[in-house]
Amino acid sequence: MATSMAAVVGLRLTAGMTVRHFSCGSIHCAGKTWRVSHGFAPSDSEYGPLTDLPDWSFADGRPGIPWKGQLRRREQQEKFVRRVIMLNKEMDHGIRVWEEAQDKAAMQQEEKRKIRLKEKGALLRNKTKK
Repeated sequence: MATSMAAVVGLRLTAGMTVRHFSCGSIHCAGKTWRVSHGFAPSDSEYGPLTDLPDWSFADGRPGIPWKGQLRRREQQEKFVRRVIMLNKEMDHGIRVWEEAQDKAAMQQEEKRKIRLKEKGALLRNKTKK
C-alpha cells in the first residue's frame, strides 16, 4: 500500500508541473567560445591579470608574497621563453649555414665556369662577328 500511495503522490505532484531539462555538462567550460573568439584564454585560470598578478599588497606598496600557483606559472613561462630563444638561435644558425652553403655553391659554379675550355678558331671568330 505504501508503494502505491507514493506513486499516487508522485503523479499528483508532477501532474501540474512542467518538466524542464537541464544540461549535465561541465560548468568549467562556460564561456569558453566567447573568451577564445575575443582573444582571451580558454579558461579563466590559464593566464591574465587575475592569475598572474598578486592578490594583495602591503600597505606601503610592496607586492604581496606570490602563491605557489603563481610561482609555478612564472617558472613555466620562463622555461617556455628560454626554449623559444634557444629555437630562435638554432633557426638563425641554420639559416646562416644554409646561406654560406649557397654562397659556396655559387662560387664553385663560378670557378668551374672560369676553368672551362675556351672556344678557339672559326667558332670564336663567328661569335665575335655576330
